[in-house]
Amino acid sequence: MQWLSFSTMSWTLAIVFVYGDECIPRKFSEESIVCVCNATYCDSVKIKVPKKGSFRRYTSTLSGERLHSRDGVFNTPLKSRVTLLLNPKKKYQTIHGFGGAFTDSAGLNINTLSKPTQQKLMQTYFGPDGSRYNIGRLPIGGSDFSTRGYTLDDVPGDTKLSNFSLAPEDKLYKIPYMRTALALNPQIKFVAAPWTAPPWMKTNNQYIGQHSHLKPEYYQTYANYLIKFLESYKKLGLPMWAMSLGNEPINSYMPFVTINDLAWTPQNQARWLVNNLVPALNQSTSRETHLLGLDDERIVLPWWLDEMYRTADVGKHFIGFGVHWYTNSLTPVTLLDIVHRKYPDKFIICTESSYIPFPWDDVPVRLGSWQRAELYIRNIIEDMNHWVSGWVDWNLALDKSGGPSWIPNPVDSAIIVNPETDEFFKQPIFYTMAHFSKFIPVGSERIGLSSHCEIKSVAFLTPNNETVIVLYNQANKNKTVSIIDPEHGDVNIEMTPRSMETIIYQR
Repeated sequence: MQWLSFSTMSWTLAIVFVYGDECIPRKFSEESIVCVCNATYCDSVKIKVPKKGSFRRYTSTLSGERLHSRDGVFNTPLKSRVTLLLNPKKKYQTIHGFGGAFTDSAGLNINTLSKPTQQKLMQTYFGPDGSRYNIGRLPIGGSDFSTRGYTLDDVPGDTKLSNFSLAPEDKLYKIPYMRTALALNPQIKFVAAPWTAPPWMKTNNQYIGQHSHLKPEYYQTYANYLIKFLESYKKLGLPMWAMSLGNEPINSYMPFVTINDLAWTPQNQARWLVNNLVPALNQSTSRETHLLGLDDERIVLPWWLDEMYRTADVGKHFIGFGVHWYTNSLTPVTLLDIVHRKYPDKFIICTESSYIPFPWDDVPVRLGSWQRAELYIRNIIEDMNHWVSGWVDWNLALDKSGGPSWIPNPVDSAIIVNPETDEFFKQPIFYTMAHFSKFIPVGSERIGLSSHCEIKSVAFLTPNNETVIVLYNQANKNKTVSIIDPEHGDVNIEMTPRSMETIIYQR
């Protein structure tokens, strides 16, 4: 047992007695709670798989449970139940992992906390008792979540890139926290993504703007620019596992989207890839870095890829495709199935997700919003049931206004920092991600599990021969669920309204 005291500008001092590593809850005006962490304490969960014949369930609820664990035994089905049939012999995609993004804004916000609190925050994401994130996405130069517009060579006409250099933001807000993450999880894989080319290489000479294409005479210069980034980070001991061809290339064609961008058509991007980027990459010291296609909304699938594949040899240069979740509600998930059928040798991974407030909900950050966490779990389960092999969240940490963002473009985040009291708040979204990332290691395989209209579900077999099942009860009432495992018996649980479960057991 240990005691902790927490205070904010709007709360009086309170003494809380805590047993183990439980959540320290704080209620704001939302429907659920955040978990509060500081320099000396942060909730954590150790995964312990019980002996054969038993299972362990980890529960997060609207009422405030956060990965609360309890054990059960296999037994006979219950009456008045939802029945799900498990088929461990039916195998689907292999999992590449889960993670978040090392943006300038994330690093800036983490940097406002004391060193011990910074370490707690990094441990809660990347440590063995934390979320076990194994993917870190990294913008190349500035993004919309920077405090200014910039690239890594903003000297006009510098075709030899003699003025290329990493920015102060790389050194202050990205590299230190990437190194910390690597120390906490040596298996982490970094994925880079460019937002824009230097403005002097573009037709509109701006960081943002409609139809901001790369000038053809700078195709090779831009490829060399990206290679210089890869080699610079590799020299620092931070090699990139993969790099996309560009974040959201369709943004420049949308008048209502104004972020750092570089407009591509799929045809031009394919020619640049084959004629400029791949030859430069193959001649570099970073030739082991893989390439990801698309890195944009699934609304353009499969059209974008089909058009790129019209260029000879495009397919052999991709390891997989990146998709973003922002238009999921507007597009059928079966587009992912079509992509898998057409390009079965490529994996699909969600490379960016964050909650962007709707016009009728103009509050970027809602501390304790359970509804936003539910959007995450619905989308992750749906994507994983349609061949997506991993999910990467956006900013690792933001402030209470959802920034900073120089555009501006405030959004919510899994962790919100509160530097006034040297605390950070773990949002319900944080635990949604953890229901997957903590329990499903790289190399796991999705296995067969039947569906139900109210209980969303997905199942995996891990490299340690463990079964992992993630459930979400979207109903507003209790549901009794029976998962029938033909080899072990039945997992029978009672799920509270709008709750999440991860169940794990030995095969």
